Amino acid sequence: MKKIAILGSTGSIGTQTLDVVREQGDIKVTAMAAGRNITLFEKQIREFLPKQVAVWEEETARELRDRIRDLDVKVSSGMEGLIEVATDPDAKILVTAIVGMLGIRPTIAAIEQRKNIALANKETLVTAGHIIMKLAKEKGAAILPVDSEHSAIFQSLNGEHGNRIAKILLTASGGPFRGKKTEELKNIQVEDALKHPNWEMGRKITIDSSTLVNKGLEVMEAKWLFDVEPEQIQVVVQPQSVIHSMVEYEDGAVIAQLGTPDMRLPIQYALYYPMRRPLSGDRLDFWKLNQLTFERPDTETFRGLALAYQALRQGGNIPTAFNAANERAVALFLDRKIAYLEIPEIIEYSMEEAKYLPSPSVEEILQTEAAVYEKIAGRWG
Repeated sequence: MKKIAILGSTGSIGTQTLDVVREQGDIKVTAMAAGRNITLFEKQIREFLPKQVAVWEEETARELRDRIRDLDVKVSSGMEGLIEVATDPDAKILVTAIVGMLGIRPTIAAIEQRKNIALANKETLVTAGHIIMKLAKEKGAAILPVDSEHSAIFQSLNGEHGNRIAKILLTASGGPFRGKKTEELKNIQVEDALKHPNWEMGRKITIDSSTLVNKGLEVMEAKWLFDVEPEQIQVVVQPQSVIHSMVEYEDGAVIAQLGTPDMRLPIQYALYYPMRRPLSGDRLDFWKLNQLTFERPDTETFRGLALAYQALRQGGNIPTAFNAANERAVALFLDRKIAYLEIPEIIEYSMEEAKYLPSPSVEEILQTEAAVYEKIAGRWG
């Protein structure tokens, strides 16, 4: 019986992780954390019966305690609660499906306990990759990617130990606005940006996909996961979302992972690695698959991707400024307080204004985040 803990159980990745748990039948969820959706969280708790759970706000925790007072479940809150879930002594794998930089401290705490990390929280590596990967190596903790693209790269590296990577080919769907130019994006509304052509995801990541910022975050994450330079990561638009990513080796061979768009596959692969298990769902039908097409990303229109490469090359705390600015800009856009095209403007402004720190500690990473938020609030509200 595998035992896991989940940060972010009510989100897209969290709920699909629980789908895998249901289907496989040999995984026990010992601890879970969620945000504000306590109606769904209560249902999950009653179904999976973890021994401890956490939510961010203490007021929400009090309400949850009252709702599940008939169960023997500890309810905690805040960062302390997240860390308690992440370090649950029974769990051997932590699924980090929480959104944002809240995931950094719990992930570090879990690695300190030598737990393997099924990583879906890309912000952790974007902002603290220099800390996380070094610590994981010291503690012997595996970082198992859950993002479909990074899982595809991870799978394409299997059996190739010792062979040198020439290039990572990180695929992108192109999002709902693929092919559009800047002029056509001036009046984009929230509802337009939330219509992803291929994937069902949370609101924030769906907006990130539409701006290609999400692909930029994945470029930064890939650098740390696979120990490559920015020049070795090439983004390729693959609109059908059939090829999830590829690896080119120094002899020119390219190995790819293909499949239908189904996040349960990379989730399950991370939970059972190195074994594969049966999984329900659609299969690729190559007789019906008419074509696979490839395009160069338009980094002039979708400046978020170009800014991500710039942040990665600058290094230090600049990726943190990039990420924090995007988080706040997306929240402002979703609240209809800024225009769609202001998202990359806010990111660029924040990168320029950030006080450069070459090798930031966790405290300095969080201070950079706070400083970015303060500057954005002063200019955009």
